[in-house]
Amino acid sequence: MGLLMRIVVTGSAGHLGEALTWMLRTDGHDVAGVDVRPDSSTDLVGSIADRMFVRAALAGADAVVHTATLHKPHVNSHTRQDFVDTNISGTLTLLEESAAAGIGRFIFTSTTSSFGRALTPVPGAPAAWITEEVQPRPRNIYGATKIAAEDLCELVHRDTGLPIVILRVSRFFPEADDDTEISRSYPAENIQMNEMLYRRVDLEDVVDAHRLAIDRVGGLGFGRYIVSATTPFGVADLAELRRDAPSVLRRYYPDYFDIYQHRGWRMFPQLDRVYVNERARNELGWRPRYTFAHLLQRLSAGMSPRSALSLAVGAKGYHRVSTGPYTVR
Repeated sequence: MGLLMRIVVTGSAGHLGEALTWMLRTDGHDVAGVDVRPDSSTDLVGSIADRMFVRAALAGADAVVHTATLHKPHVNSHTRQDFVDTNISGTLTLLEESAAAGIGRFIFTSTTSSFGRALTPVPGAPAAWITEEVQPRPRNIYGATKIAAEDLCELVHRDTGLPIVILRVSRFFPEADDDTEISRSYPAENIQMNEMLYRRVDLEDVVDAHRLAIDRVGGLGFGRYIVSATTPFGVADLAELRRDAPSVLRRYYPDYFDIYQHRGWRMFPQLDRVYVNERARNELGWRPRYTFAHLLQRLSAGMSPRSALSLAVGAKGYHRVSTGPYTVR
């Protein structure tokens, strides 16, 4: 076990925040969960945009893991100003107070959604190969505010020396897809299994990436990393993935079709992007366990494709709305 620390986790009532508070406490750390919602994993209830609340919450802390955010599902229920207040002003407050308090480790949970329109190639083009070098083109206020928050992280690091790692995390929530057409065409577990090839990651692996970031941020100083399950595909596959993804998949996993057929599942006909986690593997030493190949083995053994941690946290929802997969019931 490494150095034991006092770690403040914001967004502790969410999927990732709850999982992190559980696992960091299991590691022996003193964890303070912060959220606007009371929850079993939340110790301090308040807003990250409230400077006095944040200053008190950070007292004595060695590290901050900032997962609190308004998410994409909030776009239909919250104003743009709400997004600015939480995702930009809240992040800036945390950064400034962390630097002022001499905190030595700051981890910011961002999103692959921030790439926005860069994720959708023009008709006839190959699938997009998404690395950290791709220029984000935000599609909505969620993506725009997350990119602005990332830029604030880099600015504060350069101005104060606060060590910061940004983790651009792909999908890991268990709720049904918010794309009605996709949800009507495929079972939810089928969709999420397909996504493990190119745009999804298991919650357990996301937690491990954050643990590694906490350990290594001091030596890195500053870094941005894509956190998504390791894809089997390469650049040479991109054109065919956009035309006929099942054919490409058969070459890598000849047995996948029988496993899918047994469950009445189908692969998507096309893929529009592939997330690449090479930098996280090389610089953080991250080794995601829940790859597509591993999940095929679990399915063959009659096991759930989701990790025990993901199953334990379960579905969270994001806000109270009348319909949709993110309703809090």
